[in-house]
Amino acid sequence: MITYVKRKDLDLEKYNTCIEKSNQSKVFAFSWYLDIVAENWSVLVYKDYNAVMPIPWKKKFFIKYVYPPFWLLELGVFSLDDKFDIQLFFKALFSKFKFVETRLNSKNKLNISRKYLKDGQMQVLKLEDDYTSILSNFRKDRKKDLQRAFKNDLTEKWNDNPNYLITLFKNNVGKRTSNIIDKDYDNLQKLISTCIKKRVGEVLSIYDKNNNIVASGFFLKHKKEVTILVSSTDFKNRKNGANTFLIDRAIYKYEKNFDVFNFGGSSMQTVAKYFLSFEAITLSYQQLKYNKLPFYIKFFKR
Repeated sequence: MITYVKRKDLDLEKYNTCIEKSNQSKVFAFSWYLDIVAENWSVLVYKDYNAVMPIPWKKKFFIKYVYPPFWLLELGVFSLDDKFDIQLFFKALFSKFKFVETRLNSKNKLNISRKYLKDGQMQVLKLEDDYTSILSNFRKDRKKDLQRAFKNDLTEKWNDNPNYLITLFKNNVGKRTSNIIDKDYDNLQKLISTCIKKRVGEVLSIYDKNNNIVASGFFLKHKKEVTILVSSTDFKNRKNGANTFLIDRAIYKYEKNFDVFNFGGSSMQTVAKYFLSFEAITLSYQQLKYNKLPFYIKFFKR
């Protein structure tokens, strides 16, 4: 009923059709996306691609384990039937891998021992109203940020060079995220380039009056949802409202054609509080960390 299929044996047309038409559809699960960000990946397939579960994996000490690649925010099970029992996939997953670390999508609810699960949070803004109404619901701090941005003559630039975003991120956020390596940045560069070619992604940068880049972000577009995949500000110049201006300009552009603005998700209280100040709401998702390795090798991955 559920089959483990290697990447090279995958029926790509059927697989991608399932992702596209699934109730949980996310751009992160398409084959071209996973080919860029995952070192290796296979798929658990139910019947004739009625449901699928893509599985990024690595190998260490001759042991295969499931891991969460950078630049991949949601994964899990994707099914054509909204009543499909996702528990079936995890029985198959745990029989194949003894160590699993992954983030499910917000529509997956796994019913296993809580010791293997951690609840995460993401913040989303419903784009039901027009921009003026959305702006009126911003909290005071965000409105003050926008006033600072206008006072400092900040300007927006869509379709900016992705390398400027990656450099800004690397020199700021990246310095606080020591486990990002050069290969991850190479993957990000390739990913952004591919998304732009496929017209599912856009870069927006914010510049000051001296033409210095002070904020930049990459936005993924899929169906009726826009997601901030990666963004950064110049940490040495953070009192000009640049980050709020970046998000505001994106909301202004996307509210006409999209229903949901996804901030990319954060369970960190300070970051979540910032996103919520745009009058966003919180959605929950599950993170899975399953470890059934023998005690003498459990140290290899924590």
